[in-house]
Amino acid sequence: MNNGYRKALENPALLAEVEAIAAADHPLDAIKTFIRRFVSLSEHQARVTAAWVLHTHTVEAAEATPYLAISSAEKQSGKTKLLEVLELLVANPWLTGRVTAAVLFRKIDGERPTLLLDESDAAFNGEKEYAEALRGVLNSGHKPSGKASCCVGAGAEISYKDFCTFCPKAVAGIGRLPDTISDRAIHIRLKRKSPNERIERFRRRNVEPEAAILKSKIESWAATILPGLEHARPELPEELSDRQQDGAEPLLAIGDRAGGDWPAALRTALVAICREARADDGSIGVQLLTDIRNIFKAGEVERISSVDLVASLCEVETSPWSEWSKGKPISAGKLARLLRPFEVAPGPIRTGDRVFKGYTREDFQDAWERYLPAPVPVEAPKTVTKLQPFVFNEIEPEKVLPNENVTLSKELQRPKGYGETAQKTASGAGCNSVTVLTPPTGTEERLFPESEEGEL
Repeated sequence: MNNGYRKALENPALLAEVEAIAAADHPLDAIKTFIRRFVSLSEHQARVTAAWVLHTHTVEAAEATPYLAISSAEKQSGKTKLLEVLELLVANPWLTGRVTAAVLFRKIDGERPTLLLDESDAAFNGEKEYAEALRGVLNSGHKPSGKASCCVGAGAEISYKDFCTFCPKAVAGIGRLPDTISDRAIHIRLKRKSPNERIERFRRRNVEPEAAILKSKIESWAATILPGLEHARPELPEELSDRQQDGAEPLLAIGDRAGGDWPAALRTALVAICREARADDGSIGVQLLTDIRNIFKAGEVERISSVDLVASLCEVETSPWSEWSKGKPISAGKLARLLRPFEVAPGPIRTGDRVFKGYTREDFQDAWERYLPAPVPVEAPKTVTKLQPFVFNEIEPEKVLPNENVTLSKELQRPKGYGETAQKTASGAGCNSVTVLTPPTGTEERLFPESEEGEL
């Protein structure tokens, strides 16, 4: 029995209050609410984090474990606090900032804790032996078969041993994780609390009793769903990459068992977070392909010369192309070298009598499909019907002629007889002497509805 639970049992009033809170919601909802009391998280981030907490209690049923990569642009954004809150809820927590490589391997292999690693940026930039050991643990530890081999013994007795590296892991730090680790992670990017946000001050001794009751509820529900999770095959969003689907699968299996709005909301949250992570993954090749796709789309062209493509790239303010080569713009030759790994190369393009080196949309299609997320579909504008109220800013005020039975505001009033050629008489439209105007484009008519006061 942990200290928090013991304190709750010693105080019947507190126990009753805490149990009432814990019983009010599904465990996932209760986890989400509890975390957001102390840490500024978006709805998507809170849902994914709540599912991950429950995953730590059912990890033995999973074929892979997603890491939580908790990062921020600056200090004091809540990274350490989030780890401290998670420590109260996850299974077998191990919150640490620095250990030796030997302890790291042996503790994970012997106890399978939930590793809550703080200050990862310092770890990767610090002692080389520990940084490499940590990298090895994170590279291999996302699947049950993950192993790290180390020397054991000394002198004539020296040998080696394979240590299991599989366990749930949340890694917090400023900046980005190494790419190979980042691919295995769900990114929770924190921001500093805004002045208008209200976040409770986290005092561990005050919240331990409540967290203990909630954790007991988590453990009970995890035990009931564990047998079914071993055979769960949740539907995986196509928007996620293969590795992202591996990490999302155990979380979605939990969300499906929770029911309610969790199955759909958790899928939406994972897609949104993973899409953002892929857009900001820092790969210069992916950034280049993304910028080129945007250039083709904005220009609505099927081909473009190397010179024009370079010029367009240099106009992208959020990318480094205008200062790519020691402060100078990227050249056509260097652009071609960056595109070579994607099997994209410039070729001759003829326009009339002119032949120039350049690229076609078809040249990039395969690379776009393989390395970039699908473009977010834009909802088509709704069709305007005859019953839709007229919007003044769609037609120049000078072309609007008020009917003599309708009073307009002073700004839109015109002398009698002004623009009569634009006026038509409404008939059979269900209105009382209301002017009908033909829009500048399209063929549908729009009606001026008459208000109760007789004004538009």
